[in-house]
Amino acid sequence: MTNVEISPRLREAATELGAGVPYALKVLAGRLAEEPELGRPMGPPGVLTVMVDGDLFEDCPTLAVDYLRGPDRIEIRQATPTRAATPARSRDQAVDPAAAAAAEALTVREVKDAWQRVTHWLLRHAPASHEALRPGADPAALTALEHDLGTPIPPALRALWSLTAGDDGVGGRGCLPGNRALMTLDAVAESYRHRMDARGAHRPEPEYDRFTAWRATWIPVISRAPADGTSGLYLDTSTGFLGGWSRYNEPPADELDTLVTYLEETADMLEAPALATRDRPGLRDGALVWGGEEDDWHPLTD
Repeated sequence: MTNVEISPRLREAATELGAGVPYALKVLAGRLAEEPELGRPMGPPGVLTVMVDGDLFEDCPTLAVDYLRGPDRIEIRQATPTRAATPARSRDQAVDPAAAAAAEALTVREVKDAWQRVTHWLLRHAPASHEALRPGADPAALTALEHDLGTPIPPALRALWSLTAGDDGVGGRGCLPGNRALMTLDAVAESYRHRMDARGAHRPEPEYDRFTAWRATWIPVISRAPADGTSGLYLDTSTGFLGGWSRYNEPPADELDTLVTYLEETADMLEAPALATRDRPGLRDGALVWGGEEDDWHPLTD
């Protein structure tokens, strides 16, 4: 059975849509646990939409509910009231352009909001780490990168890079969980070319440098450290989920993140360290360090 969660943001806003909406979402969560493919693709990759008939619940409008579908996890992200229920779309029907644009705009806004929470925290508490962040890339630079990669850059990733185009790190550490770093655009292009060239040549990698065969839709985004690309996270533009690569054949994470959930979780752990599930954040010489062991490393407290 698939694990189904309702996003905290939606839980807080649900009663504003109607007193019966929280219960309707709870019922929907139960159905999705049994039928994860209940919805239909109507927006960005990885996002499915299902209609909830308001007539079946007291004080609940008819809702278009968007959820993120992962291999073992579903997150119900958004519920939008609609005047009347619409027939479910078959998979071969065209996606509603207006619905797709609205969902895309929501994802872009969520990425920007989450990353700005991270950078604002760094500015206040870890100025050295904030200073190591590169300025955002202009549209021309992102278009050039897209041309270099030969694959479209999703709007959400464009939005992130427009705010910050890489992390030079402090003391060899980036500001993301595990001391990972947001890759610079040059590093993204170089990493992508290296892996695509290796795939195209069909040549075996050395034993120390083997990883899953790279796909054209995978864009490297986060590296193990600012100057260490031996492992990291890529964004699969065909699904909207992050995945991991490693030269050391490390197993993938049990649960997949989207760019939004990854950044939101990072911001949550900084603002409320007790929520830290990946690494424990702390400070050292004005820089953010995850899971530090040095004597002058000070773990964050709520």
